[in-house]
Amino acid sequence: MTDSNTHPHDTSGPTITLDPQEAPVENTSALARIIYLIFITFPLIGLAAAIVLVWPLGFSWVYLALLFVMYILTGLGITVGYHRLFTHKSFETSRPMTFIIGVLGSMAAEGPILEWVAMHRAHHQHSDTEHDPHSPHSHGSGIIGIIRGFFHAHIGWMWHAQKPDINRYAPDLAKDPVVRAVSKSFLLWVFLGLLIPAVVAALITWSWWGLLLGLIWGGLARIFLVHHVTWSINSVCHIWGTRPFDSHDESRNNVICGVLGFGEGWHNNHHAFPTSARHGLRWWEIDTSYLVIRAMGALGLARNIRVPAPERIAAKRRIRP
Repeated sequence: MTDSNTHPHDTSGPTITLDPQEAPVENTSALARIIYLIFITFPLIGLAAAIVLVWPLGFSWVYLALLFVMYILTGLGITVGYHRLFTHKSFETSRPMTFIIGVLGSMAAEGPILEWVAMHRAHHQHSDTEHDPHSPHSHGSGIIGIIRGFFHAHIGWMWHAQKPDINRYAPDLAKDPVVRAVSKSFLLWVFLGLLIPAVVAALITWSWWGLLLGLIWGGLARIFLVHHVTWSINSVCHIWGTRPFDSHDESRNNVICGVLGFGEGWHNNHHAFPTSARHGLRWWEIDTSYLVIRAMGALGLARNIRVPAPERIAAKRRIRP
């Protein structure tokens, strides 16, 4: 089914000129590796602190609500914004909405927009080959190989000594002044993503403990959860799940990741139709991100929403109905 404002054909997305035999990356600095380490360890420490502090300080609806709301807003900032809008251009929106969605995605602390997009486009260009930045495959055979591959795809790839070239993979976004501004001020948005839940909790509870717990639950613990759900798309969804479509790689649909990842876990669907705004292509495949995009379209906030035509879906299906 397509909407009246939906482009019914799956297109190839942003044109990227690249020699398929050429290595798609360049060296990453030691500073970048340190920043990756901070962004990974601090949310983990925050989650541990949150669990420890539950006993003496308690846990109320305030912190649960902050965790839930911030998880949804920043998670959708990644799925609707970083992924479907910026990387694959599966729909269009206004400059103010581009800014807002970009800021929400930045608050997830997964990296500046331009770097995230370049990395993800490199992944699609070389999915599950030697140049894929985070493929879980080709890391050995047997149980040890699976474990090594899972770790690399989930988190280990961030310490790899290479990064994608923004000028090669995201030249279109690098020319966009709004995207470029949000990307350059990435650390500011991460800081605000930590500050806002802390201040809200402090104002509601009128206490310094509220400030601390708001920071921990709505900030650090929330980042930890968003990170690992996102990284599970790289790892889990290239190892475990179903492959209903011919995508020429090992991408898979995983129900758990589909629900927790706002529809991103229907990963084989996505690799088969990368510029589709809709990843859950069957009625029971819950795709919260697509529902948000459709709601934006109904409100006039999104246009040219791309969804593959039914005949294209049928043509690529490996498992015939």
